[in-house]
Amino acid sequence: MKLISFTVPCYNSEAYMSKCIDSLLVGGDDCEIIIVDDGSTDRTGEIADQYQVMHPNVVRVIHKENGGHGSAVNAGIENATGLYFKVVDSDDWLKDTALLQVLEFLRSVAGTRPQLDMLICNFVYDKVGEDRHKVMQYRQSIPVGKMITWDETKHFHRGHYILMHSVIYRTGLLRECGLSLPEHCFYVDNLYVFIPLCYVKYMYYMDVNLYHYFIGRADQSVNQKVMISRIDQQIRVNKLMVDYYTDKTTRDRLSKMPQCRKYMYNYLEIITTISSVLALLSYTKENMAKKEELWEYIRKKDFWLYRKLRYSILGIASGQEKSAGRYITVKGYTILRHFYNFN
Repeated sequence: MKLISFTVPCYNSEAYMSKCIDSLLVGGDDCEIIIVDDGSTDRTGEIADQYQVMHPNVVRVIHKENGGHGSAVNAGIENATGLYFKVVDSDDWLKDTALLQVLEFLRSVAGTRPQLDMLICNFVYDKVGEDRHKVMQYRQSIPVGKMITWDETKHFHRGHYILMHSVIYRTGLLRECGLSLPEHCFYVDNLYVFIPLCYVKYMYYMDVNLYHYFIGRADQSVNQKVMISRIDQQIRVNKLMVDYYTDKTTRDRLSKMPQCRKYMYNYLEIITTISSVLALLSYTKENMAKKEELWEYIRKKDFWLYRKLRYSILGIASGQEKSAGRYITVKGYTILRHFYNFN
């Protein structure tokens, strides 16, 4: 068994995937790098195969029909042999010194009790055109260098959450919670982080800048115009998060984990705000109708959740109260930019 499996979803990534893969090879034979060629039409598959030939003990390639980012992550989880699991997008990369520190720590806790379920590290917004890059760190929210439970976490500020870039999960936990991401859908990284949380018993925060999150391509999913054009997929993910949060099994687990329940509610709140703000920013009746349909979906799913979300400080972004709605829209957009750091 490998110590960690890195899954690299690739779709037409020939121009930048080598930087990502080279950064993972620093980890050596303790690492498994699963490159998922998600139906690419350029040289992505050929480049992936070359890496497998050069590093047969580390690199594995999966060629599949195009199914989207979630489908590629699913393939990685299904085929992973590592004790731990991390997704690294093909246009991102890991810092070599931080990666070696992370691997040293994971070796030290492998096979010990209590079992580590989730490792959290910092990530860096590696934005084109900026000399100084913003670092997302968690010192104010999670004790540093200590194995803890949810009860020992602190307050997470709005817009400051554990994202796919910052998290490493135990592979067995991802399978235990039955994680399966929808195909042909963007923004599923929110589900990837959200769904396993109530299965996490022990977590650890390393205050190192591990993940470099590249922002700069015009077609990138976190480009503001692209997000508005894909609002249907944002809302689809939003609804799936509502479904999961209101599921009886989830509620039963969260009844014994009040800090996790609070965190998951706050995360759901920010995603719902993002959906609403994107609709408002589009200035189209069609998207405003989609926003209202989302709120009605939440109301029918769970009336008390609807009331709590709708009348929270961010929930007024549903826009029914005009003067407050304008203020909250601006506030919500500020948080949205903080959350995604738009290109």
